[in-house]
Amino acid sequence: MRSKRDHTFVFWLFLSPVIFAFLMVVVVPFVLGIYYSFTDWSSSPRDGAGVQFVGFLNYAKSFADPTFLYSFCITALYTIVNMAVVNVVAFALALFVTSRIPGRNFFRAGFFVPNLIGGLILGYIWQFIFNSAIPNLGALLGIKAWSDPANLLLAKSVPALFAIVIAGTWQYAGYIMMIYVAAIENVPIELHEAAQIDGAGPLRRLFAITLPMASQAFTITLFLTLVNSFKQFDVNISLTSGGPSTMFMGKAIYGTELLAMNIYNAAFVSNDLAMGQARAVIFFVVLAVIATIQVGANKKKEIEL
Repeated sequence: MRSKRDHTFVFWLFLSPVIFAFLMVVVVPFVLGIYYSFTDWSSSPRDGAGVQFVGFLNYAKSFADPTFLYSFCITALYTIVNMAVVNVVAFALALFVTSRIPGRNFFRAGFFVPNLIGGLILGYIWQFIFNSAIPNLGALLGIKAWSDPANLLLAKSVPALFAIVIAGTWQYAGYIMMIYVAAIENVPIELHEAAQIDGAGPLRRLFAITLPMASQAFTITLFLTLVNSFKQFDVNISLTSGGPSTMFMGKAIYGTELLAMNIYNAAFVSNDLAMGQARAVIFFVVLAVIATIQVGANKKKEIEL
């Protein structure tokens, strides 16, 4: 009995630093953040007055702000498009590197390497590609559509949003690919051999065997790409800085300012920390609800498959 108690004590003793760090870095700031979202907390100097409680005023102002509503809408659009593109590209790469081609491991490493590049650096790389490399290549090849400054992807808000998708896919698809590779390689080879003997072609085996057997991987990858897309910040700020401008509800605003960047600008550019914190709470609630629904739907689909 004493041995079991000693074992439990040692277990919690070694776990305590992690628990303490988690409480100090995540739980306590999260609770304080919720509290400050109901105040007029700001980085601006005050004349002796402390932080005042203002109730749901910051939340009401957020939903009345065109910049926040627009960021919310384009973040939803970006998330849908980015999830689809990243997962389709990642699954296609996984099928490619699990086929019987020579140099499979080389291709796996090559496709994964962009994920090791920081988002800020990656954004500047793709900014150079979109603004300089492609126009110069177009001028060299005599392709006017590529060399015309008006046709640059970063010149208009909607194409610029898809430019973020391209940069994000190049960075993240290799990481998601590795999850699909693990799932595909866990499919019993006997199933493919039996289906091949029965006359099933590659496409038929893909939809009848590979996709159903890899359904658990889709739950993980869709969750990861959902969260990653909603939290997109570093590529957004380095590639477009929120621009170019566009009109929304009669107001000129940033055309590619995703939700995370909008929260950052509200808190640190406008020096309204309470407003930024209120938007961060909204961001957390929406993401938590959508992610829970997505995981639940995927789990249900796994059972059906």
